[in-house]
Amino acid sequence: MTEEPAPPRKPASKRARKTAPPPVAPPLFEGAEWTFDMLGRVHDAIGEVAVGEMGLDVYPCQIEIITSEQMLDAYASIGMPLFYRHWSFGKRFAIEQTRYKRGQQSLAYELVINSDPCICYCMEENSATMQTLVLAHAAFGHNHFFKNNYLFKQWTRADAMLDYLDFARRYVADCEERHGIDAVEATLDAAHALMNQGVDRTPKARRATSPKELSAREAARHAEAEAQYDDLWRTLPVKAPAPPDDPEGAKEAVALGLPEENILYFLEKNAPKLADWQRELIRIVRHLAQYFHPQRQTKVMNEGCATFVHYEVLHRMHDKGQLTDGALLEALHSHSSVVAQPGFDHPWYRGLNPYALGYAMMRDIKRICETPDPEDLDWFPDIAGRGDALAVLRDAWADYRDESFIGQFLSPRLMREMRLFSVVDAAEAKAVEVTAIHDEDGYRRVRRALARQYDASAQDPEIEVVEARLSGNRHLVVEHRVRDGRRLAPDTAQDVLERLAFLWGYRVKLREVSAEDGAVIAEHEAIAPAA
Repeated sequence: MTEEPAPPRKPASKRARKTAPPPVAPPLFEGAEWTFDMLGRVHDAIGEVAVGEMGLDVYPCQIEIITSEQMLDAYASIGMPLFYRHWSFGKRFAIEQTRYKRGQQSLAYELVINSDPCICYCMEENSATMQTLVLAHAAFGHNHFFKNNYLFKQWTRADAMLDYLDFARRYVADCEERHGIDAVEATLDAAHALMNQGVDRTPKARRATSPKELSAREAARHAEAEAQYDDLWRTLPVKAPAPPDDPEGAKEAVALGLPEENILYFLEKNAPKLADWQRELIRIVRHLAQYFHPQRQTKVMNEGCATFVHYEVLHRMHDKGQLTDGALLEALHSHSSVVAQPGFDHPWYRGLNPYALGYAMMRDIKRICETPDPEDLDWFPDIAGRGDALAVLRDAWADYRDESFIGQFLSPRLMREMRLFSVVDAAEAKAVEVTAIHDEDGYRRVRRALARQYDASAQDPEIEVVEARLSGNRHLVVEHRVRDGRRLAPDTAQDVLERLAFLWGYRVKLREVSAEDGAVIAEHEAIAPAA
């Protein structure tokens, strides 16, 4: 009995060889424990996906591992790695620490600084999976947005930020030693109260200065003052000032560049009684306010970009075998919690979650580019069916802020999914009025109304210096343009006005005027405290 030979095996077809799955790499880690070597491998693997495949452009990243207490300290000092001392930071630290220990709040997994190199703080309590998510989210998602968005390019200097923070910390400490903690804190308190009115909302041709130039300028001031000082000048009679030849102050207003929206800048340059060190403190606070100005206008886009990036990167790494099924499920559990949107009747509702809205819009843009429906073709003819969703998203991340991004890309489908509609709750009305529902005209009204809620110029009070006298009674007048009947809270306005009077050194008046006809609605006054 003979054994028949097996039939010859057919060679694999070219089609089969082409569609064979790519080789699966071993997982980068297993379990919850992590090491610094493992973090380095994970960072490089994320970079291959985020930069190599998704086309992101990022600053070099500096990863710092910190404890929960250090994270609380970073919370208290508004997220700055180097910062001057102030009593309000200690007060906030005590509050945050108490809430954390009682279980009333949790801590962020990461903190990222817009600087070059980009600094990413990771908590040592994070698991290996969470460290991977944090690096994808912050070290690449936020990092790309910081480097490429036009607002950050226009208003911040990432390469000089760390040097300036170091200069600010040393300068404030030196002022405390020379002039006393109380005097320094009084000036900082007043400047902090005016921080929201210490930004340029439109570009101005003002000379930027580096920390080295600031130090050299301060040293030159002191040297000049010491060289010119002579005690004999104290014995000379003081001449009476000449009467002003501009009783209405019109020429003086033109010379001072009024009206001026940046109140801190105006005080820094023109306040009659401020010492040089006080002007430098105001400049420090003003630069910090300007640093945070782009972040206030891009919260939805910034968090949406970072969340979209970490979601895409982790799934691509899982497809390659670099992440286990368990690691991906752990990351998705955290991701789902971050992008959850409570309903309006939920106890935890605090308005629209910027992570939820931003991420949903990024995913929706990807859907419109890849699988549009007829409605998308009508609403978004430029991107519907284009295919390259990442190119569209990179352009949006670079060229838009929250208000314009929502006004351009919020789709009717997403409005239906999130159940968005528009209501008006007027104080004089007896009932709430629904002004926009899910129809052709309603979608546009909802999108316009939601976009306006993220417009900083519409939400912040419009206050500017309109009159100032550097001679005579030296009074200062600031004006608030009241829009839609939204006046300033009297108690808060009076408190801030007193801080303004402290810095100006003389009487200050605040006028609230109607934006429609210029009629004066109310006036507030404050007098500078006695020396």
